[in-house]
Amino acid sequence: MLRQFSVIVTVAIFWQLASFSTLAETKDPQQADKFPPSPLEITTPDPLLPSLRGKRPLTLPERLKLEAALDELNQQAAATLQAGDKVTAFEIWNRELRLRRYLGVVAEVQALSRVGDIAWRQSDRQEVQYINQRLQAIEKQAQRKNKNAQSSVDLELLQALGDAYQKLRSPKPAIAIYNQVLAVMRQQQNAVGEVDTLKTIGELHLSWFDYPPAATIYEELLKSATAQDELTYLQKLAYIYQQTKQPEKSIDVLSKLKTIYAQQNNLTRLPSLQLEIGANYETLARENPILLQAAFRNYQEAYTTAWQLQQYTRAAEAIQKLIPLYRSQGQINEALQAGKILVETESLAANFYGMMQAYDQIGQLYLVQKEYSQAIAAFQRGLELAKQLKHQEAYFTQQIEKVPQVKF
Repeated sequence: MLRQFSVIVTVAIFWQLASFSTLAETKDPQQADKFPPSPLEITTPDPLLPSLRGKRPLTLPERLKLEAALDELNQQAAATLQAGDKVTAFEIWNRELRLRRYLGVVAEVQALSRVGDIAWRQSDRQEVQYINQRLQAIEKQAQRKNKNAQSSVDLELLQALGDAYQKLRSPKPAIAIYNQVLAVMRQQQNAVGEVDTLKTIGELHLSWFDYPPAATIYEELLKSATAQDELTYLQKLAYIYQQTKQPEKSIDVLSKLKTIYAQQNNLTRLPSLQLEIGANYETLARENPILLQAAFRNYQEAYTTAWQLQQYTRAAEAIQKLIPLYRSQGQINEALQAGKILVETESLAANFYGMMQAYDQIGQLYLVQKEYSQAIAAFQRGLELAKQLKHQEAYFTQQIEKVPQVKF
């Protein structure tokens, strides 16, 4: 059930490794010396920019003309990059970014976000550094403006900044910005905006393995979730509790998921949930042995459900969980019976390696009971499969040789 998160986890690992190389907030002069002055701060007059005496704002025709020219620069840069000239491409993009600020701060941030994403994907540390610095400068300027003028927060700018930091794989500043957005949404009593912002913050925490705050976010979202969203939030919480090793919370969430899937008649998901619930009860049973029975029950249910659904691989997993539990409780006959069922199940799953391992377990259990002829027979069956697989042949031969001599 939690396989969908593997993609999220893989992407997050790549983000984290890349972020170490951006040096976005370093104060080390030796590191700073590695980067020349930012091309985004060049003040040389540009022929695309009309003469703005007295720093007057652009007229509407001038804005439209400049915007069209900058869109053309963006297309030119993209074509240049595609042709393989990355250096020239970012020179063109940097010119575009310098001029975008004349169209307003939101337009500039949106362009920084777009180019920053490209720079990150191209592993251009230097360009990522320049864009991060410019975003930080814009953020500080906006904070000073709001503080001095005591004006309302520019929500559009905040959202643009949050998106830009996300594109640069800078989670901490992104989360800080989105927390400001969340405060505005709550102040405005914008329920839809609040939920969307919480989702964004939750994904950021989750993608960067920051599980405790992620859990807090999804627990909050779950309180007022719609039926459609409830399933998503429960799945994310199940993953978080699994990663943070919180078996009691895992059992609660997985049980709710099991109920939902049963109500939806989505029975194919049940065996994996039952296996996970059983594993959590088994963990808790180390401190409270009385809970071992709950682990048995869930593993047995997982086997039964999987068998009925012809999910033989999943059914075999459940049996593999039951055998050591039976053995730990001294129930060798039950463990042997489970071992024989495991052979049949692995056969239906066409898992010959699993069958080989099952015969090994059966042989070991017969040794415990000192039924040596039965043990040898099991090891010989395992050896036959080992020869077919060309794997562990020596092991099964040794097991047979170690069995005390018996008369047949």
